[in-house]
Amino acid sequence: MSRNRTENPKIASERIEVLEKDEIFVFGSNLAGQHGGGAARVANTKFGAEWGIGVGLTGQTYAIPTMQGGVKTIRPYVDKFIEFAKKHPENKFLVTRIGCGIAGFKDEEIAPLFCNALEISNIYLPKKFYDIIGNLA
Repeated sequence: MSRNRTENPKIASERIEVLEKDEIFVFGSNLAGQHGGGAARVANTKFGAEWGIGVGLTGQTYAIPTMQGGVKTIRPYVDKFIEFAKKHPENKFLVTRIGCGIAGFKDEEIAPLFCNALEISNIYLPKKFYDIIGNLA
């Protein structure tokens, strides 16, 4: 079992430094793919996120843009990510607290975007997101 995740509930570790072969680091990015700080920088320097690509899969990472506007502009990218994860059950997607660092959103604003991720067996959410979504149900 990976130290990056728990199975029940499906929680991603808050500190991910090494990935298992089947794990994907999911992070908040900007549309330009300039991964200069926060989890984006970790994704770029440690896990193969490509500079200049701000959306989707590169290396062992998946970028979700969070810097282009309000929460409504993030939702389509989260929905696209969830659909992508459904199509790739061979991978475990470790979601960071996207948008809750440099982008400046609160966990309570972003977590509800991941409500549909709870039913997906290969998506692991940050504990804060999981707790917020659980309280909404």
